[in-house]
Amino acid sequence: MSDTPRDLAAPPAEGQRIQHSNVVYTTIREGRAHILVPEDSAKPGQVQQVFYNPIQQFNRDLTVLAIRAYGKERLRQKQARQGRHADKKRKRKEQAQNGRPAKSPKLEAEAPAAEADTEMKDAAAAEPPGSEAQQTPAVSNGAEAAGSSEPAAASNSGEAPASKPIPFTILDALSASGLRAIRYAHEIPFATRITANDILQAAADAIDRNATHNGVRDKINISVDDALAHMYGIVVDDLRRTAKGKPGPHAKYDVIDLDPYGSAAPFLDGAVQAVRDDGGLLCITCTDSGVWASNGYPEKCYALYGGVPVKGWYSHEVGIRLILHAVETSAARYGLAMEPLLSLSVDFYTRVFVRIRKSPITVKFQGGKNMVVYSCGQGCGSWTTQLLMRNKAAPNKKGSGFFYKHGFARAPTAPDKCEHCGSTMHLAGPMYAGRIHSNDFIQRVLAEAEEASPEVYGTKERIRGVLNTALEEFLASPEEQQAAEGSKQLPPEAHLAAIDPYPFYFHPAQVSGIIHCASPPEDALRGALIGMGYRVTRSHIKPGSMKTDAPWSVIWHVFREWIRQRAPIKEENIKPGSVAYRILGLGKGNKAGQAAEGGEVPKEEEPVGDEKAPEGNPEETHQGRPREMPPVVFNEELGKMKDKRKLVRYQMNPRENWGPMTRAKGK
Repeated sequence: MSDTPRDLAAPPAEGQRIQHSNVVYTTIREGRAHILVPEDSAKPGQVQQVFYNPIQQFNRDLTVLAIRAYGKERLRQKQARQGRHADKKRKRKEQAQNGRPAKSPKLEAEAPAAEADTEMKDAAAAEPPGSEAQQTPAVSNGAEAAGSSEPAAASNSGEAPASKPIPFTILDALSASGLRAIRYAHEIPFATRITANDILQAAADAIDRNATHNGVRDKINISVDDALAHMYGIVVDDLRRTAKGKPGPHAKYDVIDLDPYGSAAPFLDGAVQAVRDDGGLLCITCTDSGVWASNGYPEKCYALYGGVPVKGWYSHEVGIRLILHAVETSAARYGLAMEPLLSLSVDFYTRVFVRIRKSPITVKFQGGKNMVVYSCGQGCGSWTTQLLMRNKAAPNKKGSGFFYKHGFARAPTAPDKCEHCGSTMHLAGPMYAGRIHSNDFIQRVLAEAEEASPEVYGTKERIRGVLNTALEEFLASPEEQQAAEGSKQLPPEAHLAAIDPYPFYFHPAQVSGIIHCASPPEDALRGALIGMGYRVTRSHIKPGSMKTDAPWSVIWHVFREWIRQRAPIKEENIKPGSVAYRILGLGKGNKAGQAAEGGEVPKEEEPVGDEKAPEGNPEETHQGRPREMPPVVFNEELGKMKDKRKLVRYQMNPRENWGPMTRAKGK
């Protein structure tokens, strides 16, 4: 390729040099977009990476696929709705042609039915993903195929499709160079309007330049405004139009993407209102992991997210739940419910995808789906959870069904000293206690990823690995297991009250470091827990991490048995009074110490009577009568993972000085 700079109107290609307004740019390709980056005058031939960070390509690739998966389902729902409206219009026309009045008794009877239909749609939206109530009949049109840029609004009656595409709008609220907006214009063909907003005029100029060079300028609306002001402006316009009773297209966005430098917390209030409240999608990035995944700035974490972080190896999952808590509380003020679809902590940031819908009934369950955590962060690392409220199902007066009571939770669920090592317990949260993923949504994104070209989506293999790992994180509660087996029937609103009973992971190497022993092989440790009747799976957050339904009393028992059976330690090297000394029970008269030396097997505590833990929270109490644990066998064959696929589940540092890079500065 010639080094002579070409004009802005030249067909985009990777690595070409473009001259515009006396500035020479180098073209970088990502996905189907080509971004112009100014050449550094101090270092000829070098690219000055100011508006572009290649490390976040995974974020952008995943977001495109997630919006495609979400958008196709949403278009099917919109088309079904249009089909119902077309059917009603056709019936009125037929009745008028037959000489019957336009508003016949039959049509009048249909009005309440239409209202009931709306209620049914709201109820279907409240159903768990993949349930029959959420299955909207698909309408054959261009939205089914990713390559169809204008899905037609066909009706079930076979009428001719409408000439205009069904509206599907996206806001890139903090657009910078416009890379995301341009990729959406290229790779989400059913998007009808994409707004790229940035507060800096220099960024708006870059968006205009890049959109023009990519040939998508007519599809991108450029806004120069504060992101909050833009979103609140949309809310105000929508309220004014509704108050005046003016018909017309909905002003709110189907999708809002928040990808700031740092925390997205300041933008959450505007975003939950500016996205459509009938199931709109929020895509949120927070790169301030030093706030929500460390113990250095608890005051700042509380100010931004309304909760306190933890000190521990599972702090990144706590960060996810703190962010979800902030989104949920922002939405609940307006009677809006949040449903997490996919929540990932990857690289140096967290990326969450949540659905927002108007549902005051669902908001009532929010208190019982948030928790605080008692953490032994300065000791052994164990934790205990405490729900803020209880959502309890009770039979109705007729005995034919259930309704939910929203009441107070018992407290506390942990003593001030850790029962395992005697260290001081610390409080963290409040944070979200529900499921952080929707398996149905992940499956649809995976289907998009399987069809995606690796030449366009350079991180496709990693996306496949991370999403498959996220699917594996699901561990059903005892009640959910019984319902799946058919031995128990859950109340109809059980999915609204469902929490994640096993919210955090542990890391075997770090647990071994606490008691100064060699770390057991992953297969051997999994085999031991599975042999005792517990389930074990991975976490997407950290290589080698494990999620299990085994309580901490069992985990520590297994590690003591590991020392006794396979990895003896020198007791004289353990400092008296240390955490390891107390956990291993090296003092006199300690049952744990007797077990470590091959003596009495410790007991697992079983809640009884009034001290029984709330349903789905087996670790919310540690009082009760003891029961003997089954023997521990480190069976590596039993612990081998059955999935033989070679998936790229975790990121390795791709280059030197890898990270978020320097904030872009406008002139």
